[in-house]
Amino acid sequence: MWIDTHCHLDAAEFDADRGAVVASARAAGVAQIVLPAVDRGNFGRVRTLAHEHGLAYALGIHPMCTDRAGDGDVAALRDELTRRAADPRLVAVGEIGLDHFVPGLDRERQAAIFAAQLRLAAEFGLPVLLHVRRAIDPVLKQLRQVRVRGGFAHAFNGSAQQADAFRALDVRLGFGGALTFERALRIRRVAVALAGDAIVMETDSPDIAPQWRYRTAAARAAGATMRNEPAEVAAIGGVLAELRGEPVAALAARTTANALATLPRLAALLAEAAS
Repeated sequence: MWIDTHCHLDAAEFDADRGAVVASARAAGVAQIVLPAVDRGNFGRVRTLAHEHGLAYALGIHPMCTDRAGDGDVAALRDELTRRAADPRLVAVGEIGLDHFVPGLDRERQAAIFAAQLRLAAEFGLPVLLHVRRAIDPVLKQLRQVRVRGGFAHAFNGSAQQADAFRALDVRLGFGGALTFERALRIRRVAVALAGDAIVMETDSPDIAPQWRYRTAAARAAGATMRNEPAEVAAIGGVLAELRGEPVAALAARTTANALATLPRLAALLAEAAS
């Protein structure tokens, strides 16, 4: 049994076959999928999809959306967290964090909105789903200032020392399609060295496709798709298990336990689905 801890099922890439995508994931052994919001405009969408398909969701403002977000959006997030506080499918605040990779984003604005969302996570007692692209140390700095109930560092691509710093703050590390590439040496080295209780699996669907779904620029121009899907978490987990030299079933059980430990409401959802 696997859990995809980060999947944008609301993306337009899934409009034609969303139900089939969820069914395919379940057939592959994916017991739960977490759908993070990215801005005020899709709070309702991820919640609706989670309820329609028996999944989980998170609410937050993505750092790449902060340039168009204002104080009213943070207030709207607080209002939505208040309204949905008793919703068992609401499992975290996310996707939130910092992005220092995309040029032109206002870093001060990102930092202010991230800090405000961390305070909301602390207020509502929810873990966080963290975007940390090229911004791991600034994210860690803010996490030390506002302590939350743990979370996941999504698409982790940092050093062993940064991984240790996240674990000291009860944040686990998310690994997905990037580690399937043979040249992803640092990601692989860190993922292999980590203690088993530090790792969760994710796809970031429809993005970060694994190596077997990768297409060249020429192929993409000709119309070939690189869409990632939550079903791929099982095959990605198989690659990681091989790298770590452990049975696939053991890694699946451990990473599922890790996800449940960080997102306690998931356990009740799994029990409900099994009944």
